[in-house]
Amino acid sequence: MSYLNMKDENLLPVVEELNTLLADYHIYYQKLRSNHWNILGKNFFDLHMKFEEMYNDAKVKIDEIAERILTLRFHPMSTFKDYFKVSAITEKDNLVTDKDMVQETLNDHKILLKQMSQVIEKAEAISDEGTIDLIGAYIRELEKTSWMLNAWLKDTKDSLKKSPMEV
Repeated sequence: MSYLNMKDENLLPVVEELNTLLADYHIYYQKLRSNHWNILGKNFFDLHMKFEEMYNDAKVKIDEIAERILTLRFHPMSTFKDYFKVSAITEKDNLVTDKDMVQETLNDHKILLKQMSQVIEKAEAISDEGTIDLIGAYIRELEKTSWMLNAWLKDTKDSLKKSPMEV
């Protein structure tokens, strides 16, 4: 008897998407470490700390994603060779400006959010509430971080869209 009320063949699409997300997170994590090490200029202190905060968060998520795959009774991917085969996140030059680092990070967030949506879609198809709950929280957190990074890129004269409730 399985502790899960789901058949392995039904779980396979979820596990495949989780493994892709795991690969994406590993490459994203390393890019954040590189940004943390290579940041220069007036924004050094703020971005050095922010990138460290972000890679520490990514490290936790990497472990949680791998443990979710294990909970679903499969082995997680665990080699960079495999990560590079499936990840949509690619390596970039690490000697770039602070703005380029933040923009590249936001580009990676788009890829991560798209992959998270793929995981949710497959998990919903088999009522895998544990995976849906885990990844749903990740989406909320990453969207908030993306908003903050996007705000950092803006000029102080920029403004947000007016609320439809405002007159």
